[in-house]
Amino acid sequence: MPVIKINKRNIKESIDIAIEILKKGGIIAYATETFYGLGVKYDVENSLKKLIKLKKRPSEKGIPLIIGNKEQLRLIAEYVNKNAEKLIEEFWPGPLTLLLPAKKTLSSLITGGTNKVAVRIPGESFALHLAKALDFPITSTSANLSNLPPAKDADTVFKYFRDEIDMIFDCGTSTGSLPSTIVDVTNKKIKVIREGLIGKNQIAY
Repeated sequence: MPVIKINKRNIKESIDIAIEILKKGGIIAYATETFYGLGVKYDVENSLKKLIKLKKRPSEKGIPLIIGNKEQLRLIAEYVNKNAEKLIEEFWPGPLTLLLPAKKTLSSLITGGTNKVAVRIPGESFALHLAKALDFPITSTSANLSNLPPAKDADTVFKYFRDEIDMIFDCGTSTGSLPSTIVDVTNKKIKVIREGLIGKNQIAY
């Protein structure tokens, strides 16, 4: 499995390589501000299927996405209500994943059949720089086999997947001790689904 070690000098070139792989339907591993994630282009069904098979992930779980700007929400969400807008303003970019009402055209592999899409703008990380350079969302499911710990470094990603993904972008060991917090904002009442780096007490609901 090819690996690119990321540094200040090669980050732009590395992002260009990542974009090319994603547009061709490939799978990449990259660092977020929490753990390493696996990315495919959000609207390539065969890549989504391959990703789920690779992780041995139940298809009903759905797949979270990352975006580089709020404008990309129109590609995946039916609407963004006031609660969502407030949380976006306060916590994005950052480790807060929002569940929004999904567009009907969005793959059920992403929604898990729930009609909801999980999405965030990641905090400072390779993931954020990559997302900002893209004009489409990508997946950000943790780089691990289902029920195993999320990868915190490129060596662990390699141990899990060997030659089954197209490129690892090695940013060293991630500093995240917890995953992103997940909040459902599809209704008028905010509901914390998973408490992560952002505590429940930080979210007004």
